[in-house]
Amino acid sequence: MADLQRTVDELAARLDRPLLLEDRVQRVVAYSEQNGAMDDIRRDSILRRHTTPEVRQWLRAAGIHRAAAPLRTPGAPHLGLLPRVCVPVRHADGLLGFLWFIDAEPAMSDAQVAEAEAAAPALALTLFHESLASGLASHRELEAVTGLLLGERDAARQLIEAGAFPQAQPVTVQVARPLAPEPDEALRLALEQGLLALRQRLSGHHPLHLVRYDHAVLLTAGAPVSPDELHAAMPVPVVVGVGRSRPELAAAAGSYQEARHAAEVTARVRGLGRSAEWARLGVYRMLTQLPDQPLHPGLEGLLGDAQYLPLLETLETYLDLAGSVVATSRVLRLHRTSLYYRLQRVEELARTDLKDGGERLALHLSLKLARLSGRYLPRDSHGSS
Repeated sequence: MADLQRTVDELAARLDRPLLLEDRVQRVVAYSEQNGAMDDIRRDSILRRHTTPEVRQWLRAAGIHRAAAPLRTPGAPHLGLLPRVCVPVRHADGLLGFLWFIDAEPAMSDAQVAEAEAAAPALALTLFHESLASGLASHRELEAVTGLLLGERDAARQLIEAGAFPQAQPVTVQVARPLAPEPDEALRLALEQGLLALRQRLSGHHPLHLVRYDHAVLLTAGAPVSPDELHAAMPVPVVVGVGRSRPELAAAAGSYQEARHAAEVTARVRGLGRSAEWARLGVYRMLTQLPDQPLHPGLEGLLGDAQYLPLLETLETYLDLAGSVVATSRVLRLHRTSLYYRLQRVEELARTDLKDGGERLALHLSLKLARLSGRYLPRDSHGSS
């Protein structure tokens, strides 16, 4: 409710006129300071938290339940009703409520109506979230999930006692990270919309969610949800990281940290696809935990010059395949003579010796670190001939 009230107050301040928000059966949900034109109907609605049957019937006849866009409703002097602007609040074609403005002293401009309409999706998401909260108020669920991901054990107890998550079920956390370069409010709303729609379909998994400024979090009970379902629900392109399951909700923070790291690696490393499980990240599990490390000095010059990309791809494939010339030739479809030539060129340019195990390890780790930092962008997951 705190999010709704804040949004209502901010919108009223921007438009410099009071407003009132009702749910779909016209019960008052929130309202701003009433410092403008006021009629008896507005006053009674605030005091009683709902409108009278006569007024609801009048407004229904004006078409508010069918409206897909803002609608100006006429006044009704016999009911004590001034003209109004009604902005329907909808989510996925479902009516969730109405945003009301008294359209008098002065009337609303078209620009003001358009701004009110633009605010409706955010209100719809909050109302929809509250309808999914399973006995736990939306803002309390948000606080509890936030605390849970920070490792607060009492947060798990709150969610379980409220019936939002089963006590004896394991939990898995997935993180969806958008590919957009800069997060903004429109992106946050898109992530929220996708997760709310997914929660409705996944009710059997007792889903919970949280949207942060640059990523979205989904928690589910029992077997993890397929990352493909998460991709399909998102209205914007994302990569998905999957943490390992934990035996109880109180341990969800560990799965969350793994999912965040997996999503970060997936966003940075080409060849991993659109999703990755923490348990299958291999060496990247370790590298994401390390502070910035210097690379092998012989690779510095090669990484900065595009002409050396085929050599680096060949070297990485060779090291990935444990130094097997036969396997590397087959994967790269490269004649062994050409492969030996490329590896010799790497040794000359990088001033290294590929027969030295320590050098091979340093080169291999440096290439993986360069992938994570974006300095090395191979053309596919195995290199290219």
